Amino acid sequence: MASSMLSLGSTSLLPREFIKDKLKLGASGSNTFLKAKSFSRVTMSVAAVKPSRFEGITMAPPDPILGVSEAFKADTNELKLNLGVGAYRTEELQPYVLNVVKKAENLMLERGDNKEYLPIEGLAAFNKATAELLFGAGHPVIKEQKVATIQGLSGTGSLRLAAALIERYFPGAKVLISAPTWGNHKNIFNDAKVPWSEYRYYDPKTIGLDFEGMIADIKEAPEGSFILLHGCAHNPTGIDPTPEQWVKIADVIQEKNHIPFFDVAYQGFASGSLDEDASSVRLFAERGMEFFVAQSYSKNLGLYAERIGAINVVCSSADAATRVKSQLKRIARPMYSNPPVHGARIVANVVGDAAMFNEWKAEMEMMAGRIKTVRQKLYDSLVSKDKSGKDWSFILKQIGMFSFTGLNKAQSDNMTNKWHVYMTKDGRISLAGLSMAKCEYLADAIIDSYHNVS
Repeated sequence: MASSMLSLGSTSLLPREFIKDKLKLGASGSNTFLKAKSFSRVTMSVAAVKPSRFEGITMAPPDPILGVSEAFKADTNELKLNLGVGAYRTEELQPYVLNVVKKAENLMLERGDNKEYLPIEGLAAFNKATAELLFGAGHPVIKEQKVATIQGLSGTGSLRLAAALIERYFPGAKVLISAPTWGNHKNIFNDAKVPWSEYRYYDPKTIGLDFEGMIADIKEAPEGSFILLHGCAHNPTGIDPTPEQWVKIADVIQEKNHIPFFDVAYQGFASGSLDEDASSVRLFAERGMEFFVAQSYSKNLGLYAERIGAINVVCSSADAATRVKSQLKRIARPMYSNPPVHGARIVANVVGDAAMFNEWKAEMEMMAGRIKTVRQKLYDSLVSKDKSGKDWSFILKQIGMFSFTGLNKAQSDNMTNKWHVYMTKDGRISLAGLSMAKCEYLADAIIDSYHNVS
């Protein structure tokens, strides 16, 4: 730095008082000026190497999912596939904006909706619509005003609000999360300083649900623990409990006086039915239990960038719900003040108009149907190409946009390094990013990685 500074001839880099001195002294003061100029350079050089106040901040590790997308973009191979990020794609593997979303946005323009601040709790029409979608408009918890609902920043922000409420009003309480779970769950609870542990969920031997292990771990948890449950389309495994198993899960949680905490990111997007995908949540509500539900509209309405979701807290009384809502607002205020309006109006418009609501349900069925079709095609391709006799039926038993392939890290690396298939290192693939035309290629990659890499 010092040597490069010595070669600079511009006086614009010199302190103002030295420039004034030169103008006053002229040629007779040139030696004095040169000394001052030299002194200035030394001073600037010393300042340049002063240690940063941020020297103790280390480089954060790259995000495991977003990093997959960056690597995919850098790959020039024409056969490459991005099955890492959970975002819906068309058969042509292009992003999809729902037609009903475009209509809702046009309606907003026609009405001349403004951009004024929302209240802390969000758009009232959205909060009403999202709670009714979740529980059903005629459900007693809705009619009796037992649900505290506030708009959140999609699923992540809604989970984070609930985590802050737990930390503040349930000190020392532990959250149990499934092993494995969505990668951001642990980050959220760590950031909120809420302790967590895992309950058994995935059985690598069967590539299915370890139901006995799950029940045993929930039973062994300290009384009053929070049990984080995926309402439908478990991420990353795609493995959901059966209706009968959900009843048993509810039984055990009630027996141990635990508090259920649902993460519902795929309502209507998993099966194609809003009601079917909310059945687990409604089962718990019908039992009169108190619990949390975080919602997201990233997947089912394709509003990924709008960051629209909600946190719902089902309480035993309307009075309790009012108090809980007041504290959720109190947490939200210094965190982000109030939520964005655009996505909230889209949801409220779609749900509030019968024609648009029916069109949305049809588009959800279409998206869910496309994923089911590529899931079947992938299974058929694996069965026809793999002569080893391996049972691939677990792929058909999974639901939603993800499939847990059972591939380990080395095998997943082979998928990327040899076959240019980008995926998370736990073996999860997003079928929403797969086309019918690519199913056979993916089957070849999976078979090679499974049989030839240990």
